[in-house]
Formats: sequence, C-alpha cells, structure tokens
Amino acid sequence: MAEKKYSKKAEDKIGKVMHEFKDGDLKSSSGKKVTDRKQAVAIGISEAKEKGLKVPKKSK
Repeated sequence: MAEKKYSKKAEDKIGKVMHEFKDGDLKSSSGKKVTDRKQAVAIGISEAKEKGLKVPKKSK
C-alpha cells in the first residue's frame, strides 16, 4: 500500500492545529470546542487544503 505524502508545510499546519486541540483552544466553525481527535485532524487537513498545500486525496 502506498504511503500518503503530505508536504512539510501541510504537516506543520496539521501539527499546529493538534497543539491547539491538546491545549483545549481549538474551536470548530460553529464556535464549539473540539473534543474529538479525528475532528481536529480533519480541521487541520481542511485548513492546509485552503492554503493550497499538498494534501493527498481521501482514499476510498
């Protein structure tokens, strides 16, 4: 199975979002505090995509 390749900047962005999550500062678009780790990763990937960073497509 091929390994997913994220750009270094995308990995850094996702890492920053995860630090916010761990500190309890991450909020969803509705303003509620994020309590699920998977949701925090999804937010990080989404923000990386918005900035135009290299993020692999979701596997099916």
